[in-house]
Amino acid sequence: MYIHIAGTGSAVPQRVLTNDDLAKMVDTSDEWIVSHTGIRQRHVVGPDENASTLGCEAARRALEDAGVAPEELGTIIVTSTTPDYAIYPSTACVIQGMLGAKNAAAFDLSAACPGFVYGVTVAKGLLQIDDRPILVISTEIMSRTINWSDRNTCCLFGDGAGAVVLKKSEQPGGLGFHLIGADGTGAMAIHREGGVRTEETARNAPGDLKMDGRAVFNFAVRSFCDIIAKSLEHYGYTEKDIAWIVPHQANTRIIDAAVKRINVPVEKFYVNIDRFANTSSASIPIALDEMSKKGLLHKGDRLIFAAFGAGLVYGGLLVEWTK
Repeated sequence: MYIHIAGTGSAVPQRVLTNDDLAKMVDTSDEWIVSHTGIRQRHVVGPDENASTLGCEAARRALEDAGVAPEELGTIIVTSTTPDYAIYPSTACVIQGMLGAKNAAAFDLSAACPGFVYGVTVAKGLLQIDDRPILVISTEIMSRTINWSDRNTCCLFGDGAGAVVLKKSEQPGGLGFHLIGADGTGAMAIHREGGVRTEETARNAPGDLKMDGRAVFNFAVRSFCDIIAKSLEHYGYTEKDIAWIVPHQANTRIIDAAVKRINVPVEKFYVNIDRFANTSSASIPIALDEMSKKGLLHKGDRLIFAAFGAGLVYGGLLVEWTK
């Protein structure tokens, strides 16, 4: 039995914040941001938008693409670092209610930027015991976690959601080798205060996102190279056997550094960070949906998803496209 990506969907806010717009808010410039990150603009939510509204829209589009009704779903998995509620209810349950997916179990999964890869990996396991389709949604409202006066972080992030429907099939292909892992010794390299770790954090609002850029950069490049190398090694493939690398869209400098260390041409990396910035766990499914809608994916194409993020965690997945 094989597990296929049967449908994709994505949703981003209508509001676009360009680098020139940011330059009016903080001491930066379009030239500086592009040269250091590759980002030119990002989508930012309005007051009536949140993780569940964007996630629900992406989910509806993925279900339509797959030809699956909400009532057919067995499970809904939502990955997000910016859930609607701090602890409960889960954003997955909120979206389940919005969709009318009354027969589906629903839960959130927290794995930061590799959350989508983690979510799909968990779904892959669940489909071994339940034949019903699974909906994996990654939805992030990063604009509400950052300090807009911090020039080093405020330019990096954007908002958006991506989703996939996974189904069992007798047809070969679909989800293949996966690699997930973590290095908890670097847990504080990307963090945001809050939660109930102490009485003080429990009673106060969460703080702004904080990041050790150098530590994250080194971990990211190492993780990218490891994921790609091990994915190829697992099947005895070379870079010629891979149609696309779909990386977490964090920073073009990270991608450029990885390209220099591995034997994969930069043209095989799909990059849309210039238009969406870093949307955390939503970045890969947004890119995947865009690639599908543009007709860039063909039956039999092999893709490698590669992501890293807070934790520090990493996740990779090799997929053979079957649509």
